[in-house]
Amino acid sequence: MADYDYDLFVIGAGSGGVRGARMAASTGARVGIAEEYRYGGTCVIRGCVPKKLMVYASHFGEDFEDAAGYGWSLPGEASFDWKTLIANKDREIARLEGIYRKLLTNAGVTMHDGRARLIDNHTVEVAGDRFTAKTILIATGGAPSLPSEPGAEYGITSNEIFHLEEQPKHIVIAGGGYIAVEFAGIMKGLGSEVTLIYRGDKVLRGFDETLRDGLMEELANKGVRVITEQIISRTERSEGRLSLTLSKGGTLVADQVLYAIGRRPNTNGIGLEDAGVELTDSGAIKVDAYSRTTQDNIYALGDVTDRVNLTPVAIAEAMAFVDTVYRGKPRAMDHKLVPMAVFSQPPIGSVGLPEAEARKTHEAVEIYRSSFRPMKHTLSGRQEKAIMKLIVDKASRKILGAHMLGADAPEIIQGIAIALKMGATKEDFDATVGIHPTAAEEFVTMREPVSD
Repeated sequence: MADYDYDLFVIGAGSGGVRGARMAASTGARVGIAEEYRYGGTCVIRGCVPKKLMVYASHFGEDFEDAAGYGWSLPGEASFDWKTLIANKDREIARLEGIYRKLLTNAGVTMHDGRARLIDNHTVEVAGDRFTAKTILIATGGAPSLPSEPGAEYGITSNEIFHLEEQPKHIVIAGGGYIAVEFAGIMKGLGSEVTLIYRGDKVLRGFDETLRDGLMEELANKGVRVITEQIISRTERSEGRLSLTLSKGGTLVADQVLYAIGRRPNTNGIGLEDAGVELTDSGAIKVDAYSRTTQDNIYALGDVTDRVNLTPVAIAEAMAFVDTVYRGKPRAMDHKLVPMAVFSQPPIGSVGLPEAEARKTHEAVEIYRSSFRPMKHTLSGRQEKAIMKLIVDKASRKILGAHMLGADAPEIIQGIAIALKMGATKEDFDATVGIHPTAAEEFVTMREPVSD
């Protein structure tokens, strides 16, 4: 047997890479890991965590307004300071990165700071040093994309928005996916004027149509200007502001443009071709059900494989990898019925099939739907609505999909995802006693289908 420096070398210290490294090390494997930026990856450093902190920050304006209906009055006018939020956010992210480094150290993983490149299928180079490994795990994640239109370089992506020194008075957000709608809510809630421009007819392609329609309505109600079926065709800078030419004519003038038009796998310049690792047509690393690449001793997981691009999925894939390679319990990650959330305002929680997809894949379905104004808003006067929806297979009675738009939707759907994973039927939901008064009880009190 060849004498390797490491049993496992991990490229990328995001959530999936760190979990894979730690758990492999716990089996006695000699593990090294390389990271070119900061430990914690996109989610912890410039994704889920800082974004959720900014979501919390953006809610306080409405909370102060709603408090009046409950008898509260604030001494003086409330104000928001962008620099304070960013500084406090940065301090928390630094704390979390320290925790990730400590977890790796405590697990006995050797950390290498720098960009890693594969020299061959057993050799990795980091900052001029070369290391050999029996097994290599690639967890380099993804990166935001910029368009090719003239002047796009004047815009920013989700990487940079967390580090803006000044809050833009008017921000244009290009895109209609979850990152775009989340930052539309964040920036509007913090007091910026927000325009969202999207090439499609409505936001959140791939989600259930009822939720898409509901969120479009709520974006408008909150004062976000939404321009659909157009893109930015040209951007020019003049006197510190940006002039945007739209594809169907017309212009916008803004302080900042955020491009949230999609993400691409981080596969460039890491030596995949030298190691015999093949890519898919979309540029992701090609893997089998066990996360093995086209090179037998090299594995890949998380966003770089472009399967289900969510942090908990990358972590679950890492656990399956460790079981397969180091614990003698080969298993594939189950990518079915993965719950997901969009921290829009109001937020979305979703698990299972959207209605349109369910109708394509099942002979007959029943649709249960409820729309109402949550109790919290009865005294505040806010008109924001909650929408809940169940899709049921008429033959087996199994719940095929559960979807919600409204306050606490992600928290509620997390619990319902367990029921769907266990194969719950509509009758199981009907037999469950609701917790009153809550919004969540609507999921077990919808008795009559609205359509089939």
